Amino acid sequence: MKITISEVEYVAKLARLKLSDEEKTLFTQQLDSILLYIDKLNELDTANVPPTSHVIPLENVMREDEAKPSYPPEEVLSIAPESENSFFAVPRVIE
Repeated sequence: MKITISEVEYVAKLARLKLSDEEKTLFTQQLDSILLYIDKLNELDTANVPPTSHVIPLENVMREDEAKPSYPPEEVLSIAPESENSFFAVPRVIE
């Protein structure tokens, strides 16, 4: 597969990139070598290879949801700078 400078210019336009002539030439060569490598990979027989999104299997590590006793409100509010009616008192942010 051979990529052309006009294709690089088109992609650069879509990405809103301004490229110099040297950059266009460089990116044409680099993209062409990437696409040639992908063509080599396409030659491999992958018929018996299952599709994967991760190399190792993923699983969620979840613990049981257990109810535990909470701290007494008086103890928690005793360390607050200010409290009001069993709630933390904070400065007003919206006027």
